Amino acid sequence: MIYCLLMAGGSGTRFWPKSREKKPKQFLNIYGKKSLIENTISRFEKLTPPKNIYIVTKESQKKEIKKYIHNIPIDNVIFEPVGKNTAPCIGLGVLFIQSKDPESIIIVSPADHLIQKQNIFIKTINAGVKVAQDNNCFVTIGITPDRPATGYGYIQSNKKIRTVNNINVYTVSTFAEKPDVETAQRFINSGDFYWNSGIFIFKVQTYFKAVKKFLPDLYKALMDIKSSLTKNDFGEKLHKIYPTLKSTSIDNGIMEKADNVCIVKGNFPWNDLGSWEQVYKLSKKNNNGNTLNGKVITKNVKNSYIDTDEMVAVLGLKDIIIVQNEGATIICRKDKSEDIKDIVEELKKKKLNKYL
Repeated sequence: MIYCLLMAGGSGTRFWPKSREKKPKQFLNIYGKKSLIENTISRFEKLTPPKNIYIVTKESQKKEIKKYIHNIPIDNVIFEPVGKNTAPCIGLGVLFIQSKDPESIIIVSPADHLIQKQNIFIKTINAGVKVAQDNNCFVTIGITPDRPATGYGYIQSNKKIRTVNNINVYTVSTFAEKPDVETAQRFINSGDFYWNSGIFIFKVQTYFKAVKKFLPDLYKALMDIKSSLTKNDFGEKLHKIYPTLKSTSIDNGIMEKADNVCIVKGNFPWNDLGSWEQVYKLSKKNNNGNTLNGKVITKNVKNSYIDTDEMVAVLGLKDIIIVQNEGATIICRKDKSEDIKDIVEELKKKKLNKYL
């Protein structure tokens, strides 16, 4: 049986001030009429019933997430006491799915990415499921890059091992962290690098075997949590153990070390929407190259993104981002929009919590 595990605990600090602690990026209608998490759920409902979709998120989002899960049982929503990166997050989710179906195949995905051409996406995921089933391996979906992006991790393919649904499957040579633009261009020129989509597919047994080998401390903690999964002291044990876990990504903790990782080539439009600049690039623009949402008056403004709840007038500027929401405003150059996360850190340092 196929299960989906959606990671929805991110804080989305690059999308401040729209993204806040109690309503982060995945719950926003950043692109389109529905929230990113609703679009993600809808995508995976084409692969498996809602009862087989699980979500891991933060306890602080317990109230908010109920507005978006619709057909998914509330018991399928798992709350982390504290964020500990993707390896513990996935491990916790896999424990719940294993308790329901020990022989399952799990598709892990972020809940806040933009994916278009759904038919190609479904075909690609189905190919990945077959490879994970047949080859007892980890499968990652690699996106064919169309530009030297510096905001994504990269995966280098190695040997082609098969073709499924007319989609090529390769072994993985290396994982690469976010590069500078020159390195990213070399990656693209080589022809064997793909963007790391953050989507992984594996059998339950494959996952736990790798965790036991490469992350033994996490494995021990997960087995301890598992022993109380259906008992009254589960919440107490989770809150005791989980905060002690080392913050580790599944990429660094497992994928970069395992020798049974395959990459399925993904040719569907994909974007992790990492900044307001990326939203601007995808949005419809007027004759001056501006995307304007809300009560906005402009004069001699070009190539800018402005999103506001209150009336804003902008004069004689170009290539800027202005986002206003609930008493807070960010104004920056488009090419600096990824640095908005640094503003959030300053707010934390200054204890301006009402703006977080």
